[in-house]
Amino acid sequence: MYAIIEIAGQQIKVEAGSEIYVNRLPQKKDEAFEINKVLLVDADGAVKIGTPYVDGAVVKATVLADDVKADKVLVFKKKRRNGTQTLNGHRQKMSKIRIDSIA
Repeated sequence: MYAIIEIAGQQIKVEAGSEIYVNRLPQKKDEAFEINKVLLVDADGAVKIGTPYVDGAVVKATVLADDVKADKVLVFKKKRRNGTQTLNGHRQKMSKIRIDSIA
C-alpha cells in the first residue's frame, strides 16, 4: 500500500514505515501529526485518485529529527572581463519524518 501526499510544497510517494526528508516543518522532534493532503491511494491494486484530494484519507507521521541539513548548494557568479567572481553556498534545513500508517 502506498500513497502520494503533498507536504511542505512537495508531492512525495510514501509507504508505511518509510523515512523521508522534507522541507522544514513546524512540528518538533518526536511529535506525531496527520497529513490530510493525500492525492492518491493504492491499496493492493485498488487505486483512488482525489480531485484534488482523496476524501477521508489520512497519513499519520512522526518527526524523527527537526534540524537536519541538506547537501550544500553552491552559487557561483562571475562577470566577464572584470575579474569579478563570487562563490557562495548554503545548506537548507530539513525535517526527517517517518510514515506510521496510511488510512
